[in-house]
Amino acid sequence: MSCQSQPGGHVIGFGATKRSDKWWVAPLLTVLYIGVALGYGTWAAFQGDHYQAGPYLSPLYSPTLFLDPNAVGTAGGIFGHVWFGEFPKWWLEASWATFFPPSPALLILPLPGVLRFTCYYYRKAYYRSFGFTPPGCSVQGLRRGKYRGETGLFIFQNIHRYALYIALVYNGILFFDAAMSLWHPDLGLGIGVGSVVLFVNASLLAAYSFGCHSFRHLFGGRLDCFTCDAPSKIQHGTWRFSTWFNERHMQIAWTSLGFVMFTDLYIRSVSHGWIPDLNTWGVSLSAAGLGG
Repeated sequence: MSCQSQPGGHVIGFGATKRSDKWWVAPLLTVLYIGVALGYGTWAAFQGDHYQAGPYLSPLYSPTLFLDPNAVGTAGGIFGHVWFGEFPKWWLEASWATFFPPSPALLILPLPGVLRFTCYYYRKAYYRSFGFTPPGCSVQGLRRGKYRGETGLFIFQNIHRYALYIALVYNGILFFDAAMSLWHPDLGLGIGVGSVVLFVNASLLAAYSFGCHSFRHLFGGRLDCFTCDAPSKIQHGTWRFSTWFNERHMQIAWTSLGFVMFTDLYIRSVSHGWIPDLNTWGVSLSAAGLGG
């Protein structure tokens, strides 16, 4: 690693720095965490089965627009999560279905994924950890000529505010799914560990949306006066509410991302019969126990 200095005292060379701490730990952990989350999420999305255990629906598969009637662990749509019925026959019989299976997750995951990818915090995280621009404060990153900011190819990052609107709808759907998890069509009202997991997951994702810079800007970014009239005071209160989450945006971003994957893994494990779900119905919610 080169430690030559240039005028002004800045060292030159990739990774060169005068810092004595382990600055590389944070970007390394970021790469590992995002890598594991993306790897698991991609694998789970392409499975196309075991995404439902009784009334519990994996957030990676919500909303379930279409159902593959041949998939195991979908409860056959009897719990009311399917919006438009079965996948079209032409999709199920297509030659490319082997590589692009009829999985509901593949239809909806890109939408909340856009919010994460264009998130101001995540941009900082992956620009540093994956793009080395730079990998840390006072650490020399990859030199790419003239700095152009988020222009050219990166202008797509401006869709973040619009992705937020989609995410807010998605948050409502996840809370609806959590509420649906309290009802078994044959056994009535009840609750299980899976219900608690789903409510926690929906709450964490909502907290992530509430702390979004674009959400905060919706209520306070355009105001010149917070106390001039009643509507301004209401907006100020909402802005302060969002600010509390915004100050913890990094922690919520990581926690909510990991918990989404955990929620899918829990429901998938219950559906497979790998683990039991403790519930007030006193029944097994595995695919075998439900007959598919």
